[in-house]
Amino acid sequence: MQAPERALYNGLFPVAPTPFTDSGDLDIEGQRRVLDCMIDQKVDGICILANYSEQFLLSDEERRLLVDLCLSHVAGRKPVMVTCSHFSTRIAVERARYAAERGASLLMLMPPYHGSGLKADEAHMLEHFARVADAARIPVMVQDAPLSGVTLSVPFLVRLAREVPLVSYFKIEVPFAAAKLRSLIEAGDAAIAGPFDGEEAITMMADLEAGATGTMSSALCPDLLRPVFDHHMAGRSTEAAAAYANVLPLINYENRQCGLRAAKSVMKEGNVIRCDAVRHPLEQIHPKTKSGLIELARGVNPLALRWGR
Repeated sequence: MQAPERALYNGLFPVAPTPFTDSGDLDIEGQRRVLDCMIDQKVDGICILANYSEQFLLSDEERRLLVDLCLSHVAGRKPVMVTCSHFSTRIAVERARYAAERGASLLMLMPPYHGSGLKADEAHMLEHFARVADAARIPVMVQDAPLSGVTLSVPFLVRLAREVPLVSYFKIEVPFAAAKLRSLIEAGDAAIAGPFDGEEAITMMADLEAGATGTMSSALCPDLLRPVFDHHMAGRSTEAAAAYANVLPLINYENRQCGLRAAKSVMKEGNVIRCDAVRHPLEQIHPKTKSGLIELARGVNPLALRWGR
C-alpha cells in the first residue's frame, strides 16, 4: 500500500470538547464556538471525537452530526483529525470512510479492545489498521494509551508503519512516554512521520526533547503551549523551559484533579460555552475542584478564560 502525497502534520493538535446543554443534549452553537475559540488559540489542527470529547458517551447519530458540523464549520481553516476507534473493524472502517468523505485530514484510532478481556493479537491489529487506512486513504494516527489495556510494542508499531505507510502518526501517552518515543523514532526512522505526545501535555517538555514533533493536549490552554513548542523547535531551550514552567501547574491540576472536565469548566467561565456538564455516568466536577482550577487558570490567563467576554 503506497501512501499518497500529503502534508506533514505537526505542532499543536488539541482535542475539542463536546459541549452539552443543561438537559444533556448536544449544544450545537456551543460546539461552533469551541472550534472558533480553538482556532483563535493558534492551534495547528483540531482533533474531534476523542476520549476527551466524551466519544464513548455519544450515539452513532450524534457522531455523524458532529463530524458534519465540525468539518463544515472549520471549513479548511485548520486540519481536522477525526477519532474513529471501535473494536469492530467494520464499524471503524465505516467511521473512517465517512470522516474522509467529509474532509477529515487524518484519523486517530486506538487498537481494537473491549474491556480487559477482548483484545486482538498483533496480526489482527495490523489488519484492523490496514483496512481502515485502505478505506479512508488519509493518514492514520495510532493512539497508544493505557485506557485500552493493549500493549503496543515499538517493534510492532514500526512494523505497522512500514507495512501500512498511511499509518505513520503515533500518539504516545503511556508511562515513560519520552523513552518510548525515542525508541520509536530511532527504530522507525522515516516511516514515523509524526511522533506525538498526549495526556494533556503533562510530559510535553521531555517528549519534545525525545523527538516528538507534535502534542495533543486538551483545549484548556494550547495558546500557552504555543510558545513552548515554538521555542523548542527554534532551539531556544531555556525559553521553552520557562514557558512550560509557567503553565505546568495548571496542566498538572487538569491531569491529576479534573480530567476532561477542565477544558469545559474554563470555557464556561470564559463564556465560550454555556454549560460545562459531562454526561452520566461521569461525575460533574466538584465545586471546590472547579474553584481551584479557575484560580490557577486566572494566574496564567489562557484565551479560553476570556475568549467570550
